Amino acid sequence: MRAYERLIEYSKIWTTSDEEGSTTPSTERQFDLARYLAEEMKALGISDVEVDEHCYVYGSIPATPGYEDRTAIGLIAHLDTAPDYCGENVKPQIHENYDGGRLEIGNGKALDPAVFPHLKGLKGHTLITTDGTTLLGADDKAGIAEIMTLAQTLLQSPGEEIPHGPVRIAFTPDEEIGSGAHLLDLEKLKAQYAYTIDGGAPEEITYETFNAATATFEINGTNVHPGSAKGIMKNAALIACEISAMLPSAETPANTQGYEGFFHLFEMEGSVEKASLRYLIRDHSAEHFEIRQEMLRMIEKTVNERYGDGTCTLTIRQQYRNMEEKIRPCMHLVDTAKDAMRELGLEPDTSPVRGGTDGSELSFRGLPCPNLGTGGYAFHGPMEHITAENMDTVVRILLGIIRRYAGKNTN
Repeated sequence: MRAYERLIEYSKIWTTSDEEGSTTPSTERQFDLARYLAEEMKALGISDVEVDEHCYVYGSIPATPGYEDRTAIGLIAHLDTAPDYCGENVKPQIHENYDGGRLEIGNGKALDPAVFPHLKGLKGHTLITTDGTTLLGADDKAGIAEIMTLAQTLLQSPGEEIPHGPVRIAFTPDEEIGSGAHLLDLEKLKAQYAYTIDGGAPEEITYETFNAATATFEINGTNVHPGSAKGIMKNAALIACEISAMLPSAETPANTQGYEGFFHLFEMEGSVEKASLRYLIRDHSAEHFEIRQEMLRMIEKTVNERYGDGTCTLTIRQQYRNMEEKIRPCMHLVDTAKDAMRELGLEPDTSPVRGGTDGSELSFRGLPCPNLGTGGYAFHGPMEHITAENMDTVVRILLGIIRRYAGKNTN
């Protein structure tokens, strides 16, 4: 079975996570895919298959005889899809021999090379899209499908053809809400190093992520009749607008790229009595990341001095850190992936990722874990798409990595 065929099946299983959830997993429906995968893993001959109480899926592919002392490499992908857009009743559409031009996908939506220039390079591919009403879920069910297809390749080929060391597999819940790696049992995984397969184009390998946090301002106002409000009313909604205006208007996602950080206002509610602002704070530089947080604390202090103590309360929640400092001492992970890509005629892209992955936290927990592409694009919305050929390429990259680690021992 090819990887894209697995993606088609996995995408139909609803696994959207919930950022308001207080348990792991944040949604019980993630167990549906976890259990489905566990059965498939057993059928393929994967060993030590387990779904734990928190919806983490584990499995092992034993080393080829004679290669047991080689480095154990982990391969990780996540079960959940983003709560940014509908992930229920996904109906994948297959477009064979795509012509590289504008493509109507349904529900008034179209993929257009004017918006997505990379589409021209996908001419002749088998393109998989949504029907315009949901996201596709290639983030990260494509990563799961590619790992499973690699496992099938290793387990169904004679050892002398594809020698390999121990391969460890883990599928995690709740990555999209920033908590996918919290409860991953590293003792159970038993990998010295790992890769998450959770990125974009096949040639992508990233080991620099944002430092990330969320920030919430809660504003308390005083509501009285507007006809007699002078000197009494304290309008929380207007104070929220003031807070927003205190932040640099150019430092938003729509105005930044590369290593540039930002403040992202992603949710606001407001009335005279109560208002709230929710931000994502992102920066690749640890120093600048701290400065951004200090700016928010200064805004909280200024508002309370202006309007009275208790008017504004700021809560900052740390999410993940830039994993570069943990990958630098073991750059063989990056170099090995680059070699596997170049063998296939690809030029590796190590641009910093403007986001994070499970690998961010895992690297700081002691499992160095750069991120590889899945072959997909435009994640988290109805324009999401991927090709069968790109997914095949990712499987070959993974195979090249595993094959190379069979030839060396980094223990």
